[in-house]
Amino acid sequence: MEMEDYPRTMGQQFGRRSWAEPWKIKMVEPLRIISRAEREAALKAAGYNTFLLRSEDVYIDLLTDSGTNAMSDRQWAALMMGDEAYAGSRSFYRLEAAVQQAYGYRHVIPTHQGRGAEHLISRIAIQPGQYVPGNMYFTTTRLHQELAGGTFVDVIIDEAHDPLSQYPFKGNVDLDKLQTLINQVGAKQIAYISLAGTVNMAGGQPVSMANVRAVRELCDRYGIRIFLDATRLVENAFFIKEREPGYDTRTIAEIVREFCSYTDGAWMSAKKDSLVNIGGWLALNDDQLADEARNLVVVYEGLHTYGGMAGRDMEALAVGIEESLQEDYIRARIGQVRYLGELLLDWNIPIVEPIGGHAIFLDARRFYPHLPQDLFPAQTLAAELYLDSGVRAMERGIASAGRDPKTGQNHYPKLELTRLTIPRRVYTQAHMDVVAEAVKAVYDQRERARGLRMVYEPRYLRFFQARFEPIEG
Repeated sequence: MEMEDYPRTMGQQFGRRSWAEPWKIKMVEPLRIISRAEREAALKAAGYNTFLLRSEDVYIDLLTDSGTNAMSDRQWAALMMGDEAYAGSRSFYRLEAAVQQAYGYRHVIPTHQGRGAEHLISRIAIQPGQYVPGNMYFTTTRLHQELAGGTFVDVIIDEAHDPLSQYPFKGNVDLDKLQTLINQVGAKQIAYISLAGTVNMAGGQPVSMANVRAVRELCDRYGIRIFLDATRLVENAFFIKEREPGYDTRTIAEIVREFCSYTDGAWMSAKKDSLVNIGGWLALNDDQLADEARNLVVVYEGLHTYGGMAGRDMEALAVGIEESLQEDYIRARIGQVRYLGELLLDWNIPIVEPIGGHAIFLDARRFYPHLPQDLFPAQTLAAELYLDSGVRAMERGIASAGRDPKTGQNHYPKLELTRLTIPRRVYTQAHMDVVAEAVKAVYDQRERARGLRMVYEPRYLRFFQARFEPIEG
């Protein structure tokens, strides 16, 4: 047997020492894989939309990292400490202290999940006719801004729309684009800057500390507020520590606090970074805005000391915030995503580069260059991947982009992506190997793909519930 034929460790494959997950398994959930014929029937019944598949028909579920993370023993223990009082819950004050300590904001308003917080900030901070510039749209965020009468304007740097660009901070705001918008509409017509850490739709790409600092300086000249989508800010902090000069010796917790200090508030889908299955919050520094948010949360979520969450969920979230900032954890979390990405790059499979924080984004444009965007290449790729192996991914392309609310025409995003989203502390490296081989199998058969047509389109956020059928021929 030749030396290169011997089994190699993960580290040997990439010329480095191997690392392992900083946890051990205490409980397991059995998985099953159904036959190809059963997957074909399940996908057809789901209208070729992976969101409509039943989880029992999925082998490895990479649909989302939202609410699919594995909680720790400390979090499960915290559930038993939940105070379920309707008003003044002890668990709320535990959560409030955790958010204030980790993120540094003064006021904390809990919500049932992130879009509840998006709704609140949009309602209290946007006047009809105002503009909301941001570093690339996110689906639910933009919808809430539009429903409040605002118009989202993309001011992300051009490199974010290029999947091959190696720029290390592709989530950065383009200051010239932002200045141009201010000059065109006037500062009073800017509701706020909508800033996201590790920009999801760009492939999980981070924002640099220098950039958020510069955005703060620009906004201060015009009296414009900055509100942060902190959903994956911990992962953003990892990239700052790794890539930005002067931050290699700073802790993840210190970087998170500094980043937040340049903003006026934040909303959080705690189902991502914070390692829980449900929950979110809105945090603000301004007293008047916080009062408005507390008043409005009662209407749509629940009393301001629970905001749609049970006491036990607030307790688990408080622990999850602390655990998310641990250096060993975040290093392993990003490491697992990179491992999958490096396998695919080694096979010359087109993905968004550099590898982002929470997912691998397959570049469906380069995957299926023969399919026009109107035939939903990213949705097609998600369907083909499920058919091949039972791996569930999700579309992040024209279906997710939706329609212009004024013209009714499709948005045509420059990025047409299929997202392989890695839940936190759930899957092993062996699962990543299976996923990589499944993607390669689909890639090897890429010329056979014919695309999909949409046969049912809901009014809002169509990618969740739309239905498709294959193009024949």
